[in-house]
Amino acid sequence: MESATPSIGLAVGHLFWKPNPMVDREATLAALEQASEGEDQLITVSMLGHKADLATMLLTKDQWRIRSLQTALTAAGWECVDSYMSLTETSEYSAGMPEEMQNARLYPTLPPEGKQAYCFYPMSKRRGETENWFTLEFEERKALMHEHGTSGRKFAGKVVQLISGSTGLDDFEWGVTLFCVSPDVVKEVVYTMRFDVASAKYAEFGTFYIGMVATPTEALDSLGIGAENVE
Repeated sequence: MESATPSIGLAVGHLFWKPNPMVDREATLAALEQASEGEDQLITVSMLGHKADLATMLLTKDQWRIRSLQTALTAAGWECVDSYMSLTETSEYSAGMPEEMQNARLYPTLPPEGKQAYCFYPMSKRRGETENWFTLEFEERKALMHEHGTSGRKFAGKVVQLISGSTGLDDFEWGVTLFCVSPDVVKEVVYTMRFDVASAKYAEFGTFYIGMVATPTEALDSLGIGAENVE
């Protein structure tokens, strides 16, 4: 099939899974290994709570690769209980940013070392009758986002953040993925940045997912999938 490739950046597919009773461990590992071949980056996450047991985050130049992973894991006995599709992007407020920094947003290297705590949530800017982000002048929006970025930079070294664009691709406008040194940092960074005007006044959030970055084998072992056969 002809590739479905963004003209710039990468396609990002967050898929959230629960295993069926007859899930096949070896077929699952084979599907995950195939998804991470070549230049594609696959992050697997052992999830907490009732929303999902496993998360896969695939960054790829070809959206067909996301479809192939979804098909293979379904065939291996997994049910996709939620998903989020987006593209890596640079911000409209990043004009003048060094090319190296822009490329880091378009072509990130994930997951970052030493940051096992994982959080994903979607968000949009408010379009209410009284508070509408998109009716603000560009310079005002830019100033508010600068304030927001200043808050985020306080967590340098503790958090790696990927903001991917999803306008027209999914229900919200952005997907936010956080990789943190510990779960309390997840709570701290989200709490701190919600006080910025850009969030407090204009942000709307979707469902939050939390878990731990793990290798595919570690993730399956944590779910007790075939673990009795592992020496």
